[in-house]
Amino acid sequence: MSWKTTWTKYAGISIVLILLGFTSLYLRARPKVQTRTSWKAPIMWELMFDPRVYDKKHQEEQTTVSLTVFAVGRYLEAYLETFLTSAEEHFMPGLPVTYYVFTDLPEKVPNITLGPMRNLTVVWVKKHSRWQDISMMRMKTISDIIERELQHRFTYVFCFDVDQIFKARFGSEALGESVALLHAWFYKLPKYRFTYDKNPESEAYMEQGDYYYHAAIFGGTCEKVKALTFSCYLSIMKDKLSGVEALWHDESHLNKYFWIHKPSKLLSPEYCWDPSIGDKSDILIRRLIWRPKEYDTLRTR
Repeated sequence: MSWKTTWTKYAGISIVLILLGFTSLYLRARPKVQTRTSWKAPIMWELMFDPRVYDKKHQEEQTTVSLTVFAVGRYLEAYLETFLTSAEEHFMPGLPVTYYVFTDLPEKVPNITLGPMRNLTVVWVKKHSRWQDISMMRMKTISDIIERELQHRFTYVFCFDVDQIFKARFGSEALGESVALLHAWFYKLPKYRFTYDKNPESEAYMEQGDYYYHAAIFGGTCEKVKALTFSCYLSIMKDKLSGVEALWHDESHLNKYFWIHKPSKLLSPEYCWDPSIGDKSDILIRRLIWRPKEYDTLRTR
């Protein structure tokens, strides 16, 4: 059965659900991929949901969303404008969104045209000497801004890496209490190949886990994201005091956190895809894609 046939099969059900005013997931719409975790959290794939159902629900609930993104050093000029303009087209259509851009160069943030119910706030941050510290210390910055401002204004917060571009709808179906992203390079691999931190001296140390999560995207309610970011920050600082550094920096700590505190919703790699991956058989839509990495010229050493 083709994906078009499958969607047609469920279209009538979707209309009924919209009229009744609740959401539903069609877990059997994607039989070749895992659509639910062992703790019953959904894994969001194309065909599993009707976006109209979710949009109607969140518009009625007057849901508001904040998006945090860091554009420090050369990353601002290389990626930020494309990230923001593509987000205007595809991120949370129909919902109020405020972008929080953290940068050491606020005067260089591009002046893009924002749509209705869209706002942009620029926050100055210190540029660390090492890119690893920029990556890890964002956890404290996000925790602080949630405590100071976001929790009083927004229902949800999503945190993104800037070196990405939206290509298709990244909508309200992705919202949840605690949201994690399956890493595109690892979601089909056996668990023994997951690159968890294996150093017992690190707070990020893991012998086993459920999935390998990508730190390029995470989100949830302000309360849950604050708990995640503050916990990761504390773990990072404990490692610094011990003179160790996790294998994949903040991503290693994020994986440890989600191993202990299970996310309530997982996003499939359709929500963040690397075009260089050869096997695209599971990917019906690329909602967000990685931009080409230019580490040699962009990263601060």
